Amino acid sequence: MSTPSPSQNKFSWLFLRVPPVALFAFSAALMWFLPGVFTIVIPGVWMVATLLASVGSAFCIAGVLEFRNAKTTVNPTNPQASTVLVVRGVYRWTRNPMYLGFAFLLLAFAMWLGKMSAMLLVLLFMAYLQHFQIRPEEDALHVRFGASFDAYCQQVRRWL
Repeated sequence: MSTPSPSQNKFSWLFLRVPPVALFAFSAALMWFLPGVFTIVIPGVWMVATLLASVGSAFCIAGVLEFRNAKTTVNPTNPQASTVLVVRGVYRWTRNPMYLGFAFLLLAFAMWLGKMSAMLLVLLFMAYLQHFQIRPEEDALHVRFGASFDAYCQQVRRWL
């Protein structure tokens, strides 16, 4: 589909290498330790952060449950092992509910911290996932499921 071949991308060794949950944990830790050069104060930020974290958790859990119900792999570093193209439940609204959930959780944490630098990390997290995880995953799913996957991609957005 859209992933450059290894000869076209000097960072191709990162494709599908870093488990997204590890990237999520690293990003959250980095947010914590980043200096708060530019900070924002939002009244009632804990309510906003709690809402975002709840939405994020719901996306993550719903995505995992749909994979478990379909009896297919939840291992994001080996999409070739997928046995079923999951298109029901939360997958009717987003092709990547677990990654979207992680992004919401990081955004909640960044807001709670009140650091603009942490909020920028959410965007970097999503950009990394888009390039090094999602696109290679989609290439593998295209090979595995062909026209069915292509039709699904036409109907459901990558994020929301």
